[in-house]
Amino acid sequence: MNNTQDKILTCSDCGQQFTFTASEQEFFAKKGFTDPSRCPDCRAARKAARSGGSDYHGGSSSTGERQMYPAVCAQCGKETEVPFKPTGDRPVYCSDCYQQQRGGTSSRGSSYGGGRSSGGGGGRSSSSSGGGRSRW
Repeated sequence: MNNTQDKILTCSDCGQQFTFTASEQEFFAKKGFTDPSRCPDCRAARKAARSGGSDYHGGSSSTGERQMYPAVCAQCGKETEVPFKPTGDRPVYCSDCYQQQRGGTSSRGSSYGGGRSSGGGGGRSSSSSGGGRSRW
């Protein structure tokens, strides 16, 4: 249908040549994008650097580790860690108190919480323990 042919382009970052395939050209044109100035590897590296570890928007970071922030539970006063930066305008709860709060109310997102307690756990696990996750 379209007689587009592959193009050889030069990456503006690393200087290497790369192929901009006919199907990629069609896709870019359909989306209204200009031709890429970076090779796929440099585009991927730039994208990873741009996320800067702040990958809380539904994805998971390449290491599987989520950025945690220290907080003090508004209910019991215990030190905890939460997967967001507390701003002070809403209460933050440790895992135990957050579960109690969730059980007592039916409105989702009414308060921050679901953090990891600093006591008794020994250390941070890189696996997904589920204890530090909150539903939004």
